[in-house]
Amino acid sequence: MKFIQKTLILILLTTLSVKADQGYNLWLNYQKLTDPVSLKEYTGLLKSIHFDSNNSTQQVAAKELQNAFGILTGKDLPSNRSMESGSVVLLKESALKALQINQQVPDNADGFIIKQVTVQNKQIILISSQSDIGLLYGTFAFIKQLQLQKRLTGLNISESPKIQHRILNHWDNLNRTVERGYAGFSLWNWHTLPGYIDKRYIDYARANASVGINGTVLNNVNANSLILTHEWLLKVKALADAFRPYGIKVYLSARFTSPIEIGKLKTADPLNEDVAQWWKDKANEIYKLIPDFGGFLVKANSEGQPGPQDYGRTHTDGANVLARALAPHQGILMYRAFVYANEIPEDRAKQAYNEFTPLDGKFDKNVMVQVKNGAIDFQPREPFHPLFGALPKTPIMAELQLTQEYLGMSTNLAYLSPLFKECLDSDTYAKGKGSTVAKVIDGSLDGHNISGIAGVANIGNDINWCGHPFAQSNWYAFGKLAWNYSLSSEEIASEWIKMTFNTDASTLQAISQMMLQSRETIVNYMTPLGLHHIMSWSHHYGPGPWIKDKPRADWTSVYYHQADKNGIGFDRTSSGSNATAQYFPEVAKIFNDVNTCPEKYLLWFHHLPWSYKLKSGESLWDGIVKHYYLGVKEVEQMQNTWDSLASKVDGDIHLQVKQLLKVQHEEAILWRNSCVLYFQSISGLPLPKGLSKPEKDLNYYQNLEYKYVPGI
Repeated sequence: MKFIQKTLILILLTTLSVKADQGYNLWLNYQKLTDPVSLKEYTGLLKSIHFDSNNSTQQVAAKELQNAFGILTGKDLPSNRSMESGSVVLLKESALKALQINQQVPDNADGFIIKQVTVQNKQIILISSQSDIGLLYGTFAFIKQLQLQKRLTGLNISESPKIQHRILNHWDNLNRTVERGYAGFSLWNWHTLPGYIDKRYIDYARANASVGINGTVLNNVNANSLILTHEWLLKVKALADAFRPYGIKVYLSARFTSPIEIGKLKTADPLNEDVAQWWKDKANEIYKLIPDFGGFLVKANSEGQPGPQDYGRTHTDGANVLARALAPHQGILMYRAFVYANEIPEDRAKQAYNEFTPLDGKFDKNVMVQVKNGAIDFQPREPFHPLFGALPKTPIMAELQLTQEYLGMSTNLAYLSPLFKECLDSDTYAKGKGSTVAKVIDGSLDGHNISGIAGVANIGNDINWCGHPFAQSNWYAFGKLAWNYSLSSEEIASEWIKMTFNTDASTLQAISQMMLQSRETIVNYMTPLGLHHIMSWSHHYGPGPWIKDKPRADWTSVYYHQADKNGIGFDRTSSGSNATAQYFPEVAKIFNDVNTCPEKYLLWFHHLPWSYKLKSGESLWDGIVKHYYLGVKEVEQMQNTWDSLASKVDGDIHLQVKQLLKVQHEEAILWRNSCVLYFQSISGLPLPKGLSKPEKDLNYYQNLEYKYVPGI
């Protein structure tokens, strides 16, 4: 009660404060520079901005730089028709030769250079690219240099994205609810479209362009056919028009049975000529409205969604009929590999591999198979999906989840760059050592002309976009890694902290430590040592290791942990489901052998006795329990760290995170007590010495109900 009273008082005080940062500006939170050296250099060197075109994208770039410069320095950066000393000059590569500027621009439409150069005896900052969008990316990169208070003297930057299609997947429904969305309702107010363009749409586009994201799928993969009707396509067009100056293409999730539901056909059989013609006509209609429409995303024959197998056809049949409708317009078809069937008595982790590997090379060239980072479903930790590297004749997209469906939703602080990197840096050995997942999806490993990566968005209409202030970092991290997966989690966190909060060194160190540890902390108090899929039923909020007897075995927890009196874990080795054999031999050998399998994946691949000795010398039982207790302790450490930053961080943000960390602490205890008591009821073993027994009994936790959990 005292905590609530104090919280209410703090809310009142921060509400009355003059300065309030509610997180709306994200990492584009331009603040007046505090470093006098940087301030002097910037105002001394930069006098004006010059660009050679009046197209909307260059105008956006110039306006963004002028706005940022004005806030950061307190000085104006006026537009100048001619180039002068001190100009920031935006020029496409085609204009460089005419001005006798000899600079090498990346051979990529999105790439750019930023250089301090001397032209006609005038010292300028040159931003150049093959395209207008590249100039915008370069402008945002230059603004970042100012935000981070980097030196401009001798500036020489050249960047190109490693991946071509860098796309957010919104699981937004047409009624504005968001499946697995924990930050309010959908951004897209379909009711007021196409007539009203909310400024928030523009700010969404700005944020994406600033990190190089160039595509957005507007609607849920569990799609509603209505989105493909003409009335709704006019609404989609309005968003496409708003996003276009920022280089963002729109895509739509297409429901496979749309030819029946809105086309009035009797079938959606992909080999039916009328069905193929319907999709061609629909694509033509879309491209007439939106000439740069990106293409379709399809979820088929998965979790009850209709698909080609309903008609006795293959995934290639289903994908290719849509791909051929898009091909004349240079559109792409993204076909999700997240498929599994209750009727197949096979380890669920194996099913996607089994279904898709026989189809390699049979997809049309504009089809990309979209593969989740792991084979189960966005768990706090999974080994990389065995399909990466297993389809050398097919372009593969990685699908990562920004929204924290299994990682505490919007109440837990979870910086996910380490999770993304864990997948991207994994070595598949598809073509020998160094065949990383990143090289599979960028197309370089197998010589594909198209490449892509998708992130399931964590964005809603909450004022700070993502619910938890720190969840913004995952949007930022996804964009940065989609552009350059070689970046480290530390580097990305450092940039985000400095641009979102401030550049104070002690603040940076403290928050960075919190962020970099946060995902491992959640693994500790949720699913340590390779445990997985032990959350509550349906909504996935809270612990539920006891979940059983549901319509599908692979929707239960007991299916995955297989705990009994003798031990725990899912045997996926050659003596079990043999899922390890789906990896290339070098990887399979590591995972298959309990002595070489990394302990972080131990119970993912092995069923082991409670007495099994971990590398620490502890028994498996003691190790599991200690991980759960450590996770709670680490949340307490985050709370202490955050409390120490009260004078360093905006009051509104500090209060919000403080409250959320308290919620996270309570949830960590809930997870710890529920899982420890449940597994103890199975093992019959005592808690390790020195650890306190949970206050409530197992029955208490099993009978808890979580009502109205968001995102269902």
